[in-house]
Amino acid sequence: MLLVVLNGILLSLSLCLDLGMVNTAIINRGMRDGPRAAFMIGFGSCFGDLVYAALSAFGLAVIFTALPVRWALWIGGGAILLWMTWNMARMAWRDYQTQRLAPVDADVTDVPVVAKRFRGYDFLSGMGMALASPTALLWFAAIGGSIIAQSTDGSTLMVSVFLSGFFIGGLLWTLFLAGMIKYGRQALQGRLTFYCYVISALLFAYFSVQVIYHGYQTLLIPLTTVD
Repeated sequence: MLLVVLNGILLSLSLCLDLGMVNTAIINRGMRDGPRAAFMIGFGSCFGDLVYAALSAFGLAVIFTALPVRWALWIGGGAILLWMTWNMARMAWRDYQTQRLAPVDADVTDVPVVAKRFRGYDFLSGMGMALASPTALLWFAAIGGSIIAQSTDGSTLMVSVFLSGFFIGGLLWTLFLAGMIKYGRQALQGRLTFYCYVISALLFAYFSVQVIYHGYQTLLIPLTTVD
């Protein structure tokens, strides 16, 4: 069960580390209004991601017994994960080259003052952005469902445990970003993207191996042992 929770946390982090519009909004808002605003946007996005994760988990549990679906998830999900591993590594290298050639010296603490918004605005904004994110939709459709199905036995209990880990992973990422904004705004602007890309590439590589190996064990080996 602990492994299921851990896989849920790692899966969530692999989604969070994609520098899409949610992370961009967290960083930009945090630079302007501080760590609390950044945390609330991230906290709201955790619930938006959880909605898609739950739909992927319980929806896939019904159809995962179909052999063609399992083959499609293995081949398609494995290929996409390998591509995303390569893409994140490439982006990390580009970001490293950019930062090495043009280091950031701007004082990011000098930010404009913006009008106050109603209570709960940041939370709802984060949740809305997570639900509307095209990268999240593609990610859950192509990758998330297959990993969730392979990490659990399909029972309601194990799927719920996995989703708990998934939510914890998103919350940990949100706390990390808020803390970085609070204690290291200058470092954030210069190096956060590079580390996000590197860690994301490592996580995608981990899930690539997991999906490919699981498919090999459950789909290919039974074919070779048939008399």
